[in-house]
Amino acid sequence: MGLTGGRARFIGFWFASVLYQVLHQGNIIGFDGNKKVSVFARDPQGSRRWLFFFYGHEAILYNESMRVSKNMTNLEIAELLRAAAAAYQLKDAAKNKFRIIAYQRAADAVEHLSSEVKDVWDEGKLDDIPGIGESLASHLDEIFKTGRSKHFNALMKGLPPKMFELLPVPGIGPKTAFKLAKSGEIPAEVKTSLKKLKERPHRLLLPYAMTIADEVITWMKKEKAVSGIEALGSLRRRASTIGDIDIAAATTDSQKTLIHFTKYPKAKKILEKGETTASIILPGDIQVDLMVQSPEAYGALLQHFTGSKHHNIALREYALKRDLSLSEYGIKSKGKLEKFASEETFYKKLGMEWIPPELREDVGEIESAVNRNLPALVELKDIKADLQIHSDFDIETSHDLGVSSMEEIIKEAGSLGYEYIAFTEHNPSQSGHNEKQILEILKRKKEKIEKLNSSIVKKGEANATLRVKKVFNSLEVDILPNGKLALPEAALDLLDFVLVSVHSSFGLSRAEMTKRVLTALSYPKVKIFAHPTARKINQREGIEVNWPEVFAACKSKNIWLEINADPMRLDLPDFLIKEAIEHGVKLTLGTDAHHKDGLKNMEYGIFTARRGWAEKKDIINTKDLVDFEKMISKA
Repeated sequence: MGLTGGRARFIGFWFASVLYQVLHQGNIIGFDGNKKVSVFARDPQGSRRWLFFFYGHEAILYNESMRVSKNMTNLEIAELLRAAAAAYQLKDAAKNKFRIIAYQRAADAVEHLSSEVKDVWDEGKLDDIPGIGESLASHLDEIFKTGRSKHFNALMKGLPPKMFELLPVPGIGPKTAFKLAKSGEIPAEVKTSLKKLKERPHRLLLPYAMTIADEVITWMKKEKAVSGIEALGSLRRRASTIGDIDIAAATTDSQKTLIHFTKYPKAKKILEKGETTASIILPGDIQVDLMVQSPEAYGALLQHFTGSKHHNIALREYALKRDLSLSEYGIKSKGKLEKFASEETFYKKLGMEWIPPELREDVGEIESAVNRNLPALVELKDIKADLQIHSDFDIETSHDLGVSSMEEIIKEAGSLGYEYIAFTEHNPSQSGHNEKQILEILKRKKEKIEKLNSSIVKKGEANATLRVKKVFNSLEVDILPNGKLALPEAALDLLDFVLVSVHSSFGLSRAEMTKRVLTALSYPKVKIFAHPTARKINQREGIEVNWPEVFAACKSKNIWLEINADPMRLDLPDFLIKEAIEHGVKLTLGTDAHHKDGLKNMEYGIFTARRGWAEKKDIINTKDLVDFEKMISKA
């Protein structure tokens, strides 16, 4: 047995017998002990490592991916909270209904957070995170202070650790995960899905990467030698996920600038510092690289490292045909290097318009820039509405409810300058209600919306600056596997329009899924196909659909495709946005907000729309209220 970390301690009979029972004769790899004893062990197949903590006579077992520590990342905390929700569901789903919802909401909030939870805790502001109440804040406080949690240990006691490893697999719920983990018999298809999940490289979501980069850039601007600074690569192109964070700075003193960078207060480690580059590691093992260049050549550096790789290859081939050579230092012609302080002058030298970073993917942007017909990309200021919002109106759904009231959301929407919004809570649970009950619930919601609109009219007369002029009554309705909607047809008459979306049975064949979607789009009042691919970034691939058929159906029925601005979705993806526009299909933007603060995520939908070459005219909710009402009346 190899001993690691700290001095070896005697393992007594009771200690060893516990290990034997839990591991089924697995091998102990090593242990250490200071105030506590920590034992690393491997299961009999040698495929998994487990970490045991022993405090007195109580053993605490966590899968390494579920390990509680003082320096947990947001992803680890979100996984822990989802595991806790699963544990509550297994213990007593009915009794713990609200706890389950609370933990799932908190997990989503943490995963969407643009700052590390640990940093928020350091500032004493855990309660500011949507979904983190007093009780959960106290449990996180214990974790960040002590590196352990009595609450989570007690909650998960008796549950097989393997079940938590199975939960991320699509189609595997807590009960199935528990059953499979207890039996030890994992079906081949589940093993395959699990292997794919483990092999998938984890990349940062866009808002998180933007926040990290913005904080570093703010720090770098304190150095007087820095005259310009920008994020680079996929982050500057506003891709949905980001690997390492690269930054470029224009400076009159390279060494002074690089030294200032290495002194960034959040840096855990300096990887390297050379003549023109430096790299640091931040909490969560996030790497940030800085490249410096003189101000007169900064434009070439910015262009070169913004990419994409395919854009730069195509641009280089275009330049070579004109006897020009491109590099991060400038453009060389007849052996002479010309430097460029800005990207605009760099592209102008090549005889083309400046190309917005979002378009630089080699999908026709170079030809368009040469011909001076690049699209006038949509901007955040063009948006007049949010068309997917979930309030706390108790719709009695099997999905997650919103957290904020309709009144709070209307106020937030007004502060964002919106003219109108739509409340699109999930449909009432079919299994828990009959048709009469569903209709009663929707009648109550309709009455609530009518009262709100009446109030808005009165307030508008008294206050001409009130921005939100109307709220629409809608629902996000599940598309069942057979294509039918999870809502009685009589209920459709109670709504202004309907969003439909896929929330289950993601593994249908391309033909089956296409038929399913087309059937749903044939219902009256259906106006928006929400998060059409059903993907969850870093978690689940999108569904397989014959998109040209879907585009054709949307065009003929005047149905709109949503660009979901939730950073975990950003769906439609950019390449399908471009295809939809080419097919003449109109698009909508919705934040899918479940808390009023989620309305601020609209900018991420805008970034994705721009990457898909969307202009203002392509987006329905750039229309004013009068025009939108005319379009809805045709539904």
